[in-house]
Amino acid sequence: MNVVLASSSIEGGIGCWDLQTGAEQLRYKTCASPPHGLASIGCRFLACSQLRDPSAASGHVLYWSWSKPQAQVKSFPAEPIKPLAANSEGSYIVGGGSSGDIYFWEVATGRLLKKWHAHYRAVTCLVFSDDDSLLISGSEDGCVRVWSLFMIFDEVRKQQASHLYEYSFTEHTLRVTDIVMGYGGGNAVIVSASEDRTCKVWSLSRGRLLRNVVFPSIIDAIAIDPGEHVFYAGGRDGKIYIAALNVESSPSNNYGLHIIGSLTDQSKPVTCLAYSAERNLLLSGSEDGMIRVWDVKTKKILRMFRHSKGPVNNILIVRLPYLLSRAEPKVQASSRRNDFSLHPPLEKYANSSDEDMDNKAIITLPDTIDLPSYLSSQLINDHIKQLQQQGSSAAAEMEVKRLKLVGQRSMEMFQQLKKVYDKLQEFCVNELLDGQPIEGSKGN
Repeated sequence: MNVVLASSSIEGGIGCWDLQTGAEQLRYKTCASPPHGLASIGCRFLACSQLRDPSAASGHVLYWSWSKPQAQVKSFPAEPIKPLAANSEGSYIVGGGSSGDIYFWEVATGRLLKKWHAHYRAVTCLVFSDDDSLLISGSEDGCVRVWSLFMIFDEVRKQQASHLYEYSFTEHTLRVTDIVMGYGGGNAVIVSASEDRTCKVWSLSRGRLLRNVVFPSIIDAIAIDPGEHVFYAGGRDGKIYIAALNVESSPSNNYGLHIIGSLTDQSKPVTCLAYSAERNLLLSGSEDGMIRVWDVKTKKILRMFRHSKGPVNNILIVRLPYLLSRAEPKVQASSRRNDFSLHPPLEKYANSSDEDMDNKAIITLPDTIDLPSYLSSQLINDHIKQLQQQGSSAAAEMEVKRLKLVGQRSMEMFQQLKKVYDKLQEFCVNELLDGQPIEGSKGN
């Protein structure tokens, strides 16, 4: 079952609907979330940061199980947390603070594993890469930064490096409002939106700006087409613009260079977007409290959901094959509730004993091998565990895993090139057998 989750900036709770039928499932109560403050934790439960008073010195984070409308776990971080993000497995939660700090928690224990100062002003967006090896952050300072989690947890490299981030993109002149990332890990593209009325496309492999798109309105939300041909940008003028990622468009159209169309049905600002790759649908949330489901091919609305109260500022599409089924046995439901209760609140501060352990367990890697510092999520998980232990074999084990990963990537690239070569060879042989000379062979 694919469900749509939507939250509001005021006490309107979290709405939940079946994407296919439109039926409302359950409304989760007592929630007033900031933009990008709603997260599904490995599809096991729901987490949301809370900011009822913008001037407050502290905030809190709530957990909901899928079966109960009331929040079951309440955490009190050291400062107000705005954006929340979780890795794909739901083993870690990352939060962005009003001070510009980023907090990294372990879900199973609630431990605060790391905290670092990421921006000069409040963090507004947090996004994991598809392989969970990179974290992308945006801020009110207009900066977009790329963080290698391998670097964050490597104490030796942190001491040697002049800065923690992999890249710092500073071309935006105003607050960053949204960030989305394509597929491909360290070779993916990043699209960022800002109050400066631009969306910028960045290359992770090259570390530079690929495209700058200027819009008629401020863009607060973006979503990428799974094929990465276009991206959608929700504006404060109520329009959802369609911009080209890889192809050129005529500058003489109605909107400007690289903007190839729009979806229009609302006069209120578009606040959030989400894309369903399975059904090729685009979902938009608006200040009018409506969630619209768009067919991107016909550019028409298929259905609409109404939030109970206030503007919508977060939308999630979560695949839940069984958790919300009404036919579920009571024993299984009770068992899952008991499992959920095992997740403790998030720590406010890191334990001093843990910090001492981190200082003792330092893993070093050879300087003779020049490899990218963004590695797979599995390797990062192993690295975190190693940092919490003593042992002389830690460095050797980490190096073996790193080399295995590099070898696997090289083999995959070789197989792809071999397939291309085989296809080209087959094409040329067929052309010659058919008596049709290939281009460049005439006159020989």
